[in-house]
Amino acid sequence: MSASTKSVKPFGEWKTPISSAIATAKASRFQDLVLDATDNGNDVVYWSEIRFDEGGRTVVSSCEVGKSEPKDWTPAGFSARTTVHEYGGGNIFVHKGNLYFSNFSDQRLYKQLTPDSTPTPVTAADTSYRYANGHMSAKTNLIYIIREDHSKVESGQAKEPTNSVICLDPSTQQEKVLACGADFYSTPKVSLDGEKICWVQWFHPSMPWYDTELWTAKLTKSGDAIIEGSAKKVAGGKDVSVMIPRWTPSGELRFISDENNWWNVYESALDGSITNIYKMDQEVGQPAWLFGYQPYDTNPSCPGEYVVSCDGLLTLMENGVKKKTFNTGFTSHLLLNFSKSGKVYCFAHSAIQVSTLISVNILDGKVEILKKSQKVDIDEGYLSKFTEICYNTTDGGKSYANYYKPTNKDYEGPDGELPPLLVKAHGGPTSSATTSLQLPIQYFTSRGFAVLDVNYRGSTGYGREYRLKLADKWGIYDVDDCCAAAQHLADNKLVDKNKLCIDGGSAGGYTTLACLAFKDVFKAGASHYGVADLELLAKDTHKFESRYLDNLIGVYPQQRDIYIQRSPIHNVDGFNSPIIFFQGTEDKVVPPNQAQMMFDSVEKKGIPCSLVMFEGEQHGFRKSENIQTALDGELYFYSKILKFNADLPDGISDKISISNYA
Repeated sequence: MSASTKSVKPFGEWKTPISSAIATAKASRFQDLVLDATDNGNDVVYWSEIRFDEGGRTVVSSCEVGKSEPKDWTPAGFSARTTVHEYGGGNIFVHKGNLYFSNFSDQRLYKQLTPDSTPTPVTAADTSYRYANGHMSAKTNLIYIIREDHSKVESGQAKEPTNSVICLDPSTQQEKVLACGADFYSTPKVSLDGEKICWVQWFHPSMPWYDTELWTAKLTKSGDAIIEGSAKKVAGGKDVSVMIPRWTPSGELRFISDENNWWNVYESALDGSITNIYKMDQEVGQPAWLFGYQPYDTNPSCPGEYVVSCDGLLTLMENGVKKKTFNTGFTSHLLLNFSKSGKVYCFAHSAIQVSTLISVNILDGKVEILKKSQKVDIDEGYLSKFTEICYNTTDGGKSYANYYKPTNKDYEGPDGELPPLLVKAHGGPTSSATTSLQLPIQYFTSRGFAVLDVNYRGSTGYGREYRLKLADKWGIYDVDDCCAAAQHLADNKLVDKNKLCIDGGSAGGYTTLACLAFKDVFKAGASHYGVADLELLAKDTHKFESRYLDNLIGVYPQQRDIYIQRSPIHNVDGFNSPIIFFQGTEDKVVPPNQAQMMFDSVEKKGIPCSLVMFEGEQHGFRKSENIQTALDGELYFYSKILKFNADLPDGISDKISISNYA
């Protein structure tokens, strides 16, 4: 349809097939991806996915590639989700056709023989243990896994759980601690010969993207103990982030390190020498918020070959030389698994394609689609493709953002009018704006909004130096960069300077609130489970993030004054713009009392505001009906504040009550 035949309608009022129901219908979010093989050598791929239409339950599925349709494993009453570090990840692993998974309700580890069989526990009942990031050694027949012990917390003897690397005999449920003493552990891996083990560890107040250590040790013949004196640090330490170690079939140890500013792949050779096997100014890694990330993998049939995912490409390397780059039709590739058959399995996505489970044949580059996270049949004429922009910000710095234009093949805005803008502040804050098809973003762009997804200073994907720019500056640089991004578009006449909105979840919710409290740029905002009181967060959050703010804000309580200065709850006088809050009642990362306190304070000031509490939801919403309400509710709120008639489902006004609005 040419521009001349489009209907003219005010921005924000365009009709679109991308409803909140479409955005969540039969939708899932992929989590884990692991490989196994049948006795005749066929690849069997297993994955877990959060299913929003099943109340956010995590279900494991598998497929014998080329032989069968996907099969679900997880029966009703089970959910394959660990809560180690609260965020989880590394929920499943497979060994010789047997599935092992952590179950959400009791956090025990279970074994399942077939898709139709009943899971049986392999860990003891009535414990306070949680398990994640495990695997079984074919040589020792033992499970090596991260254990998080909450027993002393529950009895009141300690404030934090204890983390360790353990081995577990699934036949006897006997557990033995192999490594302990550090505050955190991840990625225990036993070499293929069963003789060595490696793991990553770190201590408070570090996070895994700041300072971590890679350790190795020799195992006893039985595999259930470390030979005394054999444990040693291989890489990492102060000012270096190492992660995701993997043994090659020939015994070398590969891992990711940012020693040269960028997360690259390194190799520790048999003689102990360490080499950056392909130095580049691009990131291979990503921040380890979850267990189970795998942005590279080694060819099990050829140790010199490995695949890496970086800069939107899937690349085959051999002995440190780029051998081949595959045109998969996608721009991001996650959780790489290299099979003996010569195929690479991964989750892939692009700006106009949902996350998709694919296989790539390294011989001919053939791509096979195995499963989509959501069946989406939307004309590309309703989809906006982002453009990365770079712009100037405070203190002589530069920042980045993904810019989405208003896009709808049926409509255009009136002459002389500019669209409203929705700035999105990602969570973390040590994270980045996603590059996959985000229907919630397209929900807004297809209605006539411009959207700017900001990678403020401190985001990942631009090297360690950029990642650390938020040190002591959270609440300053993220706020400055979101404001500068909006002003950049307004100055270039791409958006209406009087219709600038901002939203964010978790840490992005804090940035949203801080922008509204300390700046006068945005006309409305939406906080999704956002932080309002930094002091409360420092005193009342889980172990994994309990010292995160030491780096982002300052050491508490010694620098309590900074926490007060940067907390929106203590700066309500700066609020002049309407705000809507969305919050889960069982959120342990950002307690719901923060949203309630913030709402009460803003409401008392007479500013239009709304609070929507979702019963039973945690940190991030998992139920389709709640995700839909949050999406429609945010648009409804903006439509009232900015005075336009949005195309919304019936009944949304009954769910969103706006205080101080006439």
